[in-house]
Amino acid sequence: MADVTFFFDPVCPWTWRASRWLTTVAEARSLDVEWRPLSLLVLNAGPDGEHGAELVDTHRALRLVEHLARAGRHPDIAAFYSALGQLAHEEGFKVDDHLIATAVRGAGLTDDGAALDDTGLDDGVRASTEEAVQAAGPGVGSPVIVLAGAGRGLHGPVLKTVPDKPEALALWEAVEALAPIDGFFEIKRGRN
Repeated sequence: MADVTFFFDPVCPWTWRASRWLTTVAEARSLDVEWRPLSLLVLNAGPDGEHGAELVDTHRALRLVEHLARAGRHPDIAAFYSALGQLAHEEGFKVDDHLIATAVRGAGLTDDGAALDDTGLDDGVRASTEEAVQAAGPGVGSPVIVLAGAGRGLHGPVLKTVPDKPEALALWEAVEALAPIDGFFEIKRGRN
C-alpha cells in the first residue's frame, strides 16, 4: 500500500492546491502517493449548475486516471494531473476537451489517450469514487486522502494557497496525527 492515497477530481481548484501541498510533502518525506479518481460528476449524480460541462470533461480525464491506476502508473497520473492543473488552475484556461488533450500530450501520454473515451472505465471511476466516500464518510467532496494505517480517510485539506515547505510539513504532521483517530471528524473555519 502507498503511504498516502489521494482521490481527486481535477476540475476543483481546492483539490489542485491540496495536491501541490501533497507533492511538496511527498518529495520532502519520500512518500509514495497513489493517485485515484474521485468523480464530482458521480458524486453529484450528473452535471450541476455552472460547472456541469467541466464535470463531464473532467470525468473523461478521470477515465485516463483509472486506466493508468489499473496499470500502477501513478507517476504518469501525477504528470498528467500536473500538466492539466497547471493549464487550468495556474494559467486560467477553461477545462474542456482541448485542455485535456493538451495535458495528455504535455504528460507524454498520447499512446494512452484513447482511455479518455473508453466508457468501459466508468465503472472503475465510480468504484474509486465510492471507495473515497466510504473511507471519508458521506457529504465529502474532492479531495479525499487516506494515509496508510489510518482506519478512515479525510476530506481535504482545503487550502486558500499552496503553503511553503515549512508550513506544508507542519500541516502534514497535523494530518498524520489526526487521521488515525477514529472519533475525529472535523476542524473548520469560515472561508474569507
